[in-house]
Amino acid sequence: MESCVELIVVDGASPDNTAEVMAQYIANHPEVRYYREEINSGIDGDYDKAVGYAKGEYCWLMSDDDLLNPTAIRHVLSAIDNKKDLIVVNSEIWNADFSNKLLDRRLNFDTDVEFGKEEKEQLFIAAANHLSFIGCVVIRREFWLARERAIYYGTMFIHVGVIFQSPAVDNAMIISEPLIAIRDGNATWSARTFEVWAVKWPALIWSFPDFSDSAKRAICLPDQWKKFKFLFYLRAMGSYSLVEFKKFLLPKAKGADRAMAYLVAAFPGAVANIIVVLFYLLIKRRSRLQLFDVLCSRYASVVSRSLVRSFGLTIPDKK
Repeated sequence: MESCVELIVVDGASPDNTAEVMAQYIANHPEVRYYREEINSGIDGDYDKAVGYAKGEYCWLMSDDDLLNPTAIRHVLSAIDNKKDLIVVNSEIWNADFSNKLLDRRLNFDTDVEFGKEEKEQLFIAAANHLSFIGCVVIRREFWLARERAIYYGTMFIHVGVIFQSPAVDNAMIISEPLIAIRDGNATWSARTFEVWAVKWPALIWSFPDFSDSAKRAICLPDQWKKFKFLFYLRAMGSYSLVEFKKFLLPKAKGADRAMAYLVAAFPGAVANIIVVLFYLLIKRRSRLQLFDVLCSRYASVVSRSLVRSFGLTIPDKK
């Protein structure tokens, strides 16, 4: 580890042996600092606490299951010399056991790009969806602490709220080289996929006053669930059913939108999975990541997997 780097670990009252594991590292590495919380404050609260505990000028926020490129820390240390408030790190995407690379780079940039006051909307459009992955965020600690944070507890994306609240960050850069590998489908909220992407994420994106409606639509629709393809994809994934319909959509959906949402929720999941697999095999042939996710669904049948094999593609193990 670089001599000017500290590692902060926040344990949100985990019921496992994290404290014992960390004790071994602390004994041998004084740059590692471990904080065990008496209560679990949720993902947003724990990230906020981690920044508060840190002593450095910059904080690289990340989850516990991603891998860094061997040169990543050195690369970021060089980038922070530019004194940006925000540095966005590009990433690769792999399957859960890192045996299959699904995407070479999540952001399609060949060179590093800087964004000033006149380009903050361009930054929003280019990076907001990528920023849903917290491991891409390197942020100046003073900038973070000067922003509203508690109002974003419970959103699952406190860092996005910190970055794009008014006044939105206007001194940022994107590092084009992928420096971190994401494990796809391994998020702690996998069981709440519909709530996160159909409810929480759109509400957050559309809460930011500094961006045009067209910029926000480039990220997601305010009522994302009204988009048939989005809802049908979640049905094929096993993330949307009559349970989610009754809990989230029945109270607010009306007319044709309610009928569509109900019919999708009631549609046989295994059949939806086959249809979506065919869509990605025949029409969206380059969308390997989405195809992989559908194949890892509990609804992925022998038929779905046989179709993929018939196209000469590797079948991923289920998550």
